[in-house]
Amino acid sequence: LHSENKLEKKENQENFRVHQDGETVPGEAEGLEESNAEKEALCRNGYLQGGRCQGIVWRNVVFMALLHLGAVYSLVLVPGAQPLTWIWSYACFIITALGVTAGAHRLWSHRSYKAKLPLRVFLAAANSMAFQNDIFEWARDHRVHHKYSETDADPHNAMRGFFFSHVGWLFVRKHRDVIEKGKKLDVSDLLADPVVRLQRRYYKTSVLVMCFLIPTLVPWYFWGESLWNAYFLASILRYTISLNLTWLVNSAAHMYGNRPYDKNISPRENRFVTFGAIGEGFHNFHHTFPFDYSTSEFGLRLNPTTCFIDLMCWFGLASNRKKASVEMIQARKQRTGDGSA
Repeated sequence: LHSENKLEKKENQENFRVHQDGETVPGEAEGLEESNAEKEALCRNGYLQGGRCQGIVWRNVVFMALLHLGAVYSLVLVPGAQPLTWIWSYACFIITALGVTAGAHRLWSHRSYKAKLPLRVFLAAANSMAFQNDIFEWARDHRVHHKYSETDADPHNAMRGFFFSHVGWLFVRKHRDVIEKGKKLDVSDLLADPVVRLQRRYYKTSVLVMCFLIPTLVPWYFWGESLWNAYFLASILRYTISLNLTWLVNSAAHMYGNRPYDKNISPRENRFVTFGAIGEGFHNFHHTFPFDYSTSEFGLRLNPTTCFIDLMCWFGLASNRKKASVEMIQARKQRTGDGSA
């Protein structure tokens, strides 16, 4: 009863709740000194946002556990699936990756190039296949990540360890600083894009269709693959692999590798991540020159996403690619680089 009274007292305060992504997140009332037991109780229920007590999102924990168990089981089915199903699953992986790298990341988060409507529609559909939050939320949180990297306002702060920056950040409610800083960012360009608004409005439906139904039904309908094999390989295994390769950009690429452009920041150049995330592992370069559409000084090398954007420019569907000049890159290397390249 005593705890309930204190919660009621919090509710009466003007800034008790902040709304983020349709989720009501309780704030911390000023001048209220709970006992340790009360703090622990509030912590378990997700009422405290300060420090590391953010409240576990059990729905995400259960979902990710089941998803990864399903992915492990999927490996057993690989030998019995048709070769066309293997090829289709990989094709879905590439489309999925492009929805994140060329779409949510390089186009919408950083505005490093411009895309015409047909390309934006394709990238939005591919982003729904990726199922990593809608474009608006992904881009907004990524902008917060860049502006407040390695602080409590960073959604996947690498200073809190590999597990947290890889997947643990999804298991807890957002830190209060992430919410507050995110609300102060200018995201008017995202809201002005009808493709972003439409995808956000129908996101759940688009995820159901793009992430699960189409990858599963195509092998079954066109070459007679079993629904069971198609679902676990083209949907579950493909989705799980794409998630983890994206997460490695947040974790491994912030901890392992060299820093030839700026030794004073955490992001690194990581070739393994570059290969797995189709060009996103040149992370020290990217955080040093976030406006560069290629996220690398090496152009097409190990960068399928850059190849895709260049191809779209050749077709006339993309334009205005931004690039750091050779002189700018060399000057930055000499001034702040670690001398490794």
